[in-house]
Amino acid sequence: MTSATMTSRTMPNWPMSRGVRLLRCTLAAFFILALSSAACSQESASLRGTVRDSQGKPIADAVVELFSSDSTQKQTGHSDSQGIYNLTGMREGVYRLKVTKTGYAEVAIDSVFLRSQEKKTLDVMLGAPDTAESALGKPQFSDEPQFTVAGVTDVSNLGGHGSDTVVRTREALAEDTASLGKTGPNVLPAGRSDSEKSLAESAAHIRSQLAQRDQADLHRQLAEIEEKLGNPLEAVRQYQRAAEMDPTENNYFAWGSEVLLHHAPQPALEIFAKGNALYPRSERILLGLAVTSFARGTNEDAIQRICQASDLNPNDPTPYVFLGRIILAETRPSQEAVEKLRRFAALQTDRPEAKYYYAVALWKQGKAEGKPAASQVESLLNDALRLDPKFAAPSLQLGIVHADEGKYAEAVANYRQAVQLDPEMEEAHYRLAQAYRQLGQAEQAKEELRVYEQLSKQSAEQEERRRHEIRQLVYTLRTVQH
Repeated sequence: MTSATMTSRTMPNWPMSRGVRLLRCTLAAFFILALSSAACSQESASLRGTVRDSQGKPIADAVVELFSSDSTQKQTGHSDSQGIYNLTGMREGVYRLKVTKTGYAEVAIDSVFLRSQEKKTLDVMLGAPDTAESALGKPQFSDEPQFTVAGVTDVSNLGGHGSDTVVRTREALAEDTASLGKTGPNVLPAGRSDSEKSLAESAAHIRSQLAQRDQADLHRQLAEIEEKLGNPLEAVRQYQRAAEMDPTENNYFAWGSEVLLHHAPQPALEIFAKGNALYPRSERILLGLAVTSFARGTNEDAIQRICQASDLNPNDPTPYVFLGRIILAETRPSQEAVEKLRRFAALQTDRPEAKYYYAVALWKQGKAEGKPAASQVESLLNDALRLDPKFAAPSLQLGIVHADEGKYAEAVANYRQAVQLDPEMEEAHYRLAQAYRQLGQAEQAKEELRVYEQLSKQSAEQEERRRHEIRQLVYTLRTVQH
C-alpha cells in the first residue's frame, strides 16, 4: 500500500511535534480574534461631538463620560484643543452623557440612543457655573451677558434667510415659544383690562411699588406689561433684571423667549444656554434653544435639542409638534427625527397630527433616499383623516403622494378635499392647478392659479402687518476679555 492510498484508519499515529501544536493553537487564536473583531466592528457604535461655551467657543480638556442605562458599560474621554470628543466601541443601547469642566456647570443628557454601527454626533454647550446660595439654595446669575440691547427697529422690509416657508416657520415657532411662558396668572390687577390706558396705569403702579421694594416678581410683571404696550426694549430690560435678581427657570425662559421673539437669536442663544446649564431638565428651555438654533440656520442642532426635550417626557406632545413643523420646512429629515415622530405616532394613537407628521417625515426621508414608502405614508395619512375629518393637511399630503406616482386624478380629488376643508391653503390651490394641467384641463388650472396668486398677495400683506407689530431688537455683542 502506497502512502497515496492510505486511509485514516491505516495512517500511522505519528506524534505531533511541539512546534506544530503551537502553530495550530496560534492560528486558532488568531481566527477567533478575527471573528470577534469583525463582530465588534459590525455591532459597535460611536459618539462624537464638540464641547463649546455659551459663546460658541470650543472648550478643551472637558471630561466626557458615557454610561449605559444598565450600568454595564462606561466610556470616558476628553475634548481636544478644538473641543472635539470621540467615544467608540459602544454596544446598541440607551446611555447617559455627562460633561464636566472646572469653571463650568455640569451638563448631563439622559436617554442618548445608540443603534448598532451608528456614528452619532452630539454637541454639548457648557454654561456658567452653577453656584448656590447657602441659605436659599438658588442658582446665582454668575456673569454679565455678553451683549447690550440698544434699541428696536422695524423688520417688515428686512426679509430673511432661506425660503419663504423657512422664514415663516422660524417666526411662527418664535411666537409659539414665547407662548409657552404665558402660563402664569394675569399680571394685571383685578378689574383691569388690556386697554392701553389701563396697561399704562398698571405699569405706573408697579414702578411705584418698585421704588419701595425692588423685587424680581415686580420686574417680571412690569416686563409683561411693557411687551403688551409695544415697548420690547424696556420689556427685555425688565426681564433681564428679574433673572439677575432671581434666576429661576421661569425668569430665564421669559427673558430668552422675549429676546428671541424680537429677532435677536444670538443673545437668545446665550440666555437659553445659561438657563439650560442651570436647569438641564427644563423642556421649554431646550425648546427655546432649538428654535433659536433654527432661527440661526443650524437645523441639526435644533432637531437634536427638540429630541432631547422629547426624551424628558415622551408623552408630552409639544416637542413633537415643534419637530414636525421644522420637518415640514426641511428637505431631508434625520433618522433620529423620524424615529422621534414614529414614537409620537405610537404613543399618541388618538392624535391626528402625530400620524400626519410621521407620514411627512417618512415621505421626505424616502424621497431623499429614492425609495418613498408610499403605502405606509398613505395609511398614516388616512388614519389622520379618520381621526379628524376636518384636518386639511393630510389631504394635501395625499395629493402630493399620488401626484408623485402619476395618479393625477386621485391627486385632484385630494387637493379639492384640502381646499374645501381650508379654502385659504395656498399650496393646495397651486398643486391643484398643476394637477389639472397634467390632465389637460387648462381652464381649471388657470382658475386655481388665479386663486393661488390672490391668496399669496393677501398672505404677504398680513405678514407685513404682523412684522410691523413685532419689531427687531438692536443689540451689540461685547468683546470678551480674557
